[in-house]
Amino acid sequence: MFAYEFMRNAFWAATFIAITCGVVGVYVVARNFSFLAHTLSEIGFAGAAFAVLMGLKPLTGMLIFALLGSIGVGELSMRTEQKESSISAISALFVGLGILFLSLSSSASSYATNILFGSIIGVSRSSVYQLVGLSIIVLILILAIQRPINYDSFDHIGAVAHHLNTGLVGVLFLVALAMAVSIGSQVVGSMLVFVLLTMPPSTAKYLGKSIPSMIAWSVGLALAGVWIGLCLGYITNWPVTFFISIIEVGAYLSVYFTHSRRKRV
Repeated sequence: MFAYEFMRNAFWAATFIAITCGVVGVYVVARNFSFLAHTLSEIGFAGAAFAVLMGLKPLTGMLIFALLGSIGVGELSMRTEQKESSISAISALFVGLGILFLSLSSSASSYATNILFGSIIGVSRSSVYQLVGLSIIVLILILAIQRPINYDSFDHIGAVAHHLNTGLVGVLFLVALAMAVSIGSQVVGSMLVFVLLTMPPSTAKYLGKSIPSMIAWSVGLALAGVWIGLCLGYITNWPVTFFISIIEVGAYLSVYFTHSRRKRV
């Protein structure tokens, strides 16, 4: 399997993407931002479709749209009382724009599947370098704000009491989330990127007793999902995204029901 360059590229890219999503996902779940991750994936879809229309790389458009959208949607979700309706409206708008951009593009049919559902097997060596670089930037950003973001995500009242600049922390996290969404979309596509951002950390919430342990579990589960998914995809020639989704959801359900059974006992 590793005799093929495309599989080596796929494993390198998937490894860094899983680490990034595993780390960022812990804070996504802690801050109840799962809906935001889903919305950003749809905004990123529109950005990737626009990039295809303009002859650019899909990741470039996805990054630009997701970065701009993360700030706008994040501010809207915190300021309006009708945040669910507002976010739903924005999601619908950008899905519609993405479909429009693809319909205007001559490459609509081939790129639509890659953007929506990922194309990790087709990742080139240059794309691997790009994804690794972006992943490192995200991880450095999270590391730089780790203490305040831990406070703000797990003890917001305590963060305010300690006079932490929660507004700045929130903006920096939204930037990290937008980049993580754009990176993760390269594996599972824009429509399913929230699988890597929410399932491993949701499972880790039941397994970890501290923030570092939750991050370790989240990263481990994300890595297991993408590695096993790539192997099964290679063996069966079925979509890698399917296996990643099944593995991550299966792990979450197993841990959830085990935890619920223990609580009843």
